[in-house]
Amino acid sequence: MAALWAMPAAAQQTQGQASALVLEPMSLTNIEQLDFGSIIPSGTIGYVTVAASGAVTTSGGVIAASGDARPARFAGQGSANRVIIKTGSSQIFLSGPGAQMRVDDFEIGALTGLSQLGNGNNYRITDANGIVGFAVGGRLRVNANQAEGDYSGSFSVTFNYQ
Repeated sequence: MAALWAMPAAAQQTQGQASALVLEPMSLTNIEQLDFGSIIPSGTIGYVTVAASGAVTTSGGVIAASGDARPARFAGQGSANRVIIKTGSSQIFLSGPGAQMRVDDFEIGALTGLSQLGNGNNYRITDANGIVGFAVGGRLRVNANQAEGDYSGSFSVTFNYQ
């Protein structure tokens, strides 16, 4: 009868490779807040939009009563030539003496040291020192006959290495 057990081959050894890429931790600082300025509501729902470029538009009978509206501005630093992805708030609410007002349609623009990749939320850090800057605009929904007073809220912008 033939042997049913095969003889093991001689042990073999090989080398594998290991590597690591150390990146500069991302840092972001809010330089200016998103400000929709002084507005006068109407008897119907209206909107105030502050673009990342600084352009201000209104609709629905809302009147921009001052020229002090402006986008938020951020500055930061990361590793040069790395791709990052933006996440953050999709909508927030401003609270004050009257009904809350919704802010949505956040947009990033006025890029410094960053280039957008496609139409999504991906960006490449293009500054050789990794220094970045950008503005954030948004759209405020003003309720009909909104109560007078100061309203505020906060939103988040997060960049992560991809």
